[in-house]
Amino acid sequence: MPQTTSAPLMTVTGSTLVIAPAPRRRAARAPGPYGRLFALPGTRAFTAGNLIARLPMGMFGISAVMMIAGQRGSYALAGAVTATGLAATALVAPWTARLVDRYGQARIAVPATVIAVLGSVALILCARTQAPAWTLFACYAATATTPNIGGMSRARWTHLLRESPAHHTAMSFEQAADELCYMCGPVVAAFLCSAVFPEAGTLTAAALLLIGMLLFTSQRATEPPVSAPGQGTSPLRAVRPLLVLFVPLGLLFGSMEVTSIAHLDARGLGAATGLVLALQAAGSCAAGLLYGAFRPRSLRTCLIALTAALTLPWAAAATGSLPLLAAALLLAGMATAPTMVTAMSRIHAVTPEGRLNEGMTLAVTAILAGIALGSAAAGTLIDHLGPTTPYALPAAAALLALIVSQTVRLSGTSQVP
Repeated sequence: MPQTTSAPLMTVTGSTLVIAPAPRRRAARAPGPYGRLFALPGTRAFTAGNLIARLPMGMFGISAVMMIAGQRGSYALAGAVTATGLAATALVAPWTARLVDRYGQARIAVPATVIAVLGSVALILCARTQAPAWTLFACYAATATTPNIGGMSRARWTHLLRESPAHHTAMSFEQAADELCYMCGPVVAAFLCSAVFPEAGTLTAAALLLIGMLLFTSQRATEPPVSAPGQGTSPLRAVRPLLVLFVPLGLLFGSMEVTSIAHLDARGLGAATGLVLALQAAGSCAAGLLYGAFRPRSLRTCLIALTAALTLPWAAAATGSLPLLAAALLLAGMATAPTMVTAMSRIHAVTPEGRLNEGMTLAVTAILAGIALGSAAAGTLIDHLGPTTPYALPAAAALLALIVSQTVRLSGTSQVP
């Protein structure tokens, strides 16, 4: 077998010792920002659980609507049940988050998840057995104990990377994960409810939530420490000025979705609704990952870009062109993630030590309130002005958020960049 030889490192010429240069080796490529992020011990495991438990967040609502409407023949009842669950979540979620901060993620999140899963199972049984309508409201309200998995995951990243520039990358990844789950969740739910059986979406979502939460909370090495009794003040006072910013952000999400559904349905393109809305979420997901690889921008800059981008769907809808509308929604989605990442970073900055999950959940609650307002406002405008003009509402909401951010900054109540 032939042997390969390499040039000697040292040769002797006469009485002179010559040191030959070592052969060049190709330099190893440095890992990217996300490679460095997930090189940290334990991060891959808790992220896997986080993604499994987060996917149902995009499944529960549409699964409940399709199941109840299919079993009871009433979309009005289905909408009322899901609205009640949303209101219950807005009330219960901050308290659940406070308990998580006080007693630990594993100790609180697991039993809270079990209660929510039991509520989902009870909802399935009541819908299938034609139980009285009030039981549907009670069962779906019980799912409000579902822990804010996104907030708990962000709290872990903050615990690991609080003083590191990689924290921005982690928050961008979390925003992208939100968009991915809200993009894929409704598609999976609609397929299960229509192709398998009406209860399949809710049942699958409940199983994924429980499995993912058990996997997530089992990673104890990355769990942030609990807050001591009395540690830190309530985060409500610190984040209140920023909550006023998150309401119009939620308003633009809710109004955009309802307007897009109505606009496409009015033009006989209802079958394309899922694909068009998925493009918007895909744009936000991609932009979130890209944003994490670069230096963060100011909130003002992000909101200006968001306001400009949200005028595009309004203009595209006026042309009646589906490809133009899809492209406009894709670009609008790409402006969303940087804004949300930067705004959530402000929540991290002002929330007292040991109360991060509660502060994050308060922000999510404000977004949910805005989504409810946006959905209702868009529905009213659609009834009175048609399905195209209400596309102005998301742009107006983004402009309002920009004005609010400047007011908060100038008043000195919060140092919004």
